[in-house]
Amino acid sequence: MWNDPYSMNMSRSYNRMEVIKVNGEPGARAFNMPPNSSVLLLDESAPIVWLKTTDGAGYASLNPFTITPYEPAPAVDINDLMDRIKRLEDRLNEKPNNAVSKRRKSEPEEVSED
Repeated sequence: MWNDPYSMNMSRSYNRMEVIKVNGEPGARAFNMPPNSSVLLLDESAPIVWLKTTDGAGYASLNPFTITPYEPAPAVDINDLMDRIKRLEDRLNEKPNNAVSKRRKSEPEEVSED
């Protein structure tokens, strides 16, 4: 039909991708892998992701990581911060500084020998 080189004999093959799910640590340990590989395994029995890696000889190591939902930090309101600082400054300015005067009264007088 059309002599478009890009559309002729262009069969797209897609690799199927999926999340690998296991049941607990025994399921993660039972998951078989070739040497020099790594995979994340989603635990269906707990909020854990298992990182399973194999070395060149095929020996596996398994590391668990907890999963928590992402919650963005609340936005910082500059006006709120300024109000809080002003209130703190007002509190500090209202109170007399008794700590210095009490300490000085309670200190023994030094006697100098001349």
